[in-house]
Amino acid sequence: MGRIHILTDQVANQIAAGEVVDRPASVVKELLENSLDAGATRIVIAVEGGGRKLIRIADDGSGMVRDDALLAFERHATSKLRSSDDLLSIATLGFRGEALPSIASIARVEMVTRAAGESSATRIEIAGGKLLLCEDAGAPAGTTLTVRDLFFNTPARRKFLKSETTELAHVTALVTHYALAHPGKHFELHSATHALLVAPPVRQAAERIFQIFGQDTLDQLLPVAAEIELARAGLPEPPPWRRPADYQAAEPGWLRITGFTSKPELEKLNRNSIYCFVNRRLVRDRLLMHAVSEAYRNILAPTSFPVVLLFVEMPPEEVDVNVHPAKTEVRFRQAAWLHDFVRDTLRNQLTLGRPAAGFLQALTAHPSAAPALVSPSSPSSPDFGPSLAQWDTPSPGGWSPTPLPDPPPELAQPAGDGFRLTGPAVPPSPGVLPFAAPAIAPGVLESHIAAANGVRSSSCSSALAQEEEGEAGASPSLHGLASLRPLGQLRDSFILAVNQEGLWIIDQHVAHERVLFERVLRQRQVRQVERQRLLMPMLIDLLPAQMVTFAAIARELEANGFEAELFGPRTIAIKAAPAGLEGAPLERMLVEVLEQAGSLEQAENLEAARTRIAASIACHAAIKVNTPLDPARMEWLLAELAATEHPTSCPHGRPIVLRYAWKDIQRAFHRI
Repeated sequence: MGRIHILTDQVANQIAAGEVVDRPASVVKELLENSLDAGATRIVIAVEGGGRKLIRIADDGSGMVRDDALLAFERHATSKLRSSDDLLSIATLGFRGEALPSIASIARVEMVTRAAGESSATRIEIAGGKLLLCEDAGAPAGTTLTVRDLFFNTPARRKFLKSETTELAHVTALVTHYALAHPGKHFELHSATHALLVAPPVRQAAERIFQIFGQDTLDQLLPVAAEIELARAGLPEPPPWRRPADYQAAEPGWLRITGFTSKPELEKLNRNSIYCFVNRRLVRDRLLMHAVSEAYRNILAPTSFPVVLLFVEMPPEEVDVNVHPAKTEVRFRQAAWLHDFVRDTLRNQLTLGRPAAGFLQALTAHPSAAPALVSPSSPSSPDFGPSLAQWDTPSPGGWSPTPLPDPPPELAQPAGDGFRLTGPAVPPSPGVLPFAAPAIAPGVLESHIAAANGVRSSSCSSALAQEEEGEAGASPSLHGLASLRPLGQLRDSFILAVNQEGLWIIDQHVAHERVLFERVLRQRQVRQVERQRLLMPMLIDLLPAQMVTFAAIARELEANGFEAELFGPRTIAIKAAPAGLEGAPLERMLVEVLEQAGSLEQAENLEAARTRIAASIACHAAIKVNTPLDPARMEWLLAELAATEHPTSCPHGRPIVLRYAWKDIQRAFHRI
């Protein structure tokens, strides 16, 4: 008797479930995407036991008739594909028809659905892949899908689940990110005890960020928007024998990038705070991750990462989403072109915005491993305990969450008929507002200064109001560097300077390092690097591994101003070096470059090697700390820094300039 046999449908579904569903958040993802594909505008999600006991998703989408509801639980049954040609242009979040049968094979599922034109709804119950009930029911238009006892018949999978808090954190993060991707839809997420997320529809992503994370997070992000017409390379076309007589080649379409990226002072220790959406689909794509990292190269330290919320919109023909069972990985037809466009867009925004690091914020700023874009009420948030107190105790009849804060007045726009977001009403308070911990959002504070300080003298208030009026609405940036006037040095290491915006503190070493770094890159690009010949060749002994590394990067060292040749089995002779390097700093710089190149886990591209060598040259040739500078030298350094593209940080990620804003100085002296 043969040993090969066909698996039963139940076993096949459970195997498919292992590919699609690995935790409760996977179930929420599949069902949430189905609701979005159905055109739902209101989605309410409830979970118990971190999703193990209960997952319920109710939406007001198109719903289904009875025949479609029964077919939906068959394998590879879908309404989103008709032929293999449709795989070339997938415009929906789900398309395989595997989610519902896979989930039904490992849980107890109940679905109540009604199409808009039907007089009654259909109620279906399935447990472990077996149909238990199918009957008429009363329900509003839309679909409510309840999943109980996840993995009840596969205990091996159930025991690998994490704690309820961890699983609930994954569900919360998933729903939060899809709420960010669809600001025009209403999202709710409830646990067994409180509402974790209540997000009414808004018109802009900035309003959604404020709605969920608050003004502090929004202030740390820079908006990003760019578009470009796609090239025709890689655009699929039918073969000549399948083209009709009136066939015309399709337009390549446009590539659009929108979203938010963090200022350089906001740093994370991992990539968990980088979220990328391709056609509103949450993906974890290495290409986009690498593009984001390259955009912050020589702006953040190599071990730090930014916070990025990136939305990529492109024709569905340009992206293949059918490469991963969970649809979390995609492939692009023009990958290299997309990579460069994303990198350049983010870097240009940092160049144009030139965000300035505030003095008070820099005191507490440090890289953190906690995700930045996590709902304040999420269990993964460090302040999980206090945040739960923000919600009222649910009444026996349903949930009664404390309303989320409204956005500031500058973000308030109508989101639909009869719906408008307005700024919160702040009652006047007597006396001076405390400087240390203002309880009012920054966008609302200025509008109530006059009411809160009505007893202030009219002359003083008018003078301060005129100065504040010029700064209202302007985010702190480094565009004012060119107007700085140096006052002196602090311990011969930091330059103190002033202008109309406030007091500035500049680290002279990293400022000069940034100036030299960009100068070396510009000279390297036109092959005119300034070099100086040494009076006597400098001999440097290297280890065997360093000799191998030197042979690999010798051509790039020569392009950066070095003239070196072998002087023995393990010795090299340096005859010329970049201008500004000599003696011990020259030897330390060369050894540092060789050690860094030898310690890389994988080969780096030419641009990365070029910037790394330029950064080492600039670091060792820059003005050192504890170096007195005369006023002319300080003025020259500030002017050169103002002319750089990225005066925010040195090539190694350290901040260059801190600004003590004029408003902060006034608040510290209780002038406002």
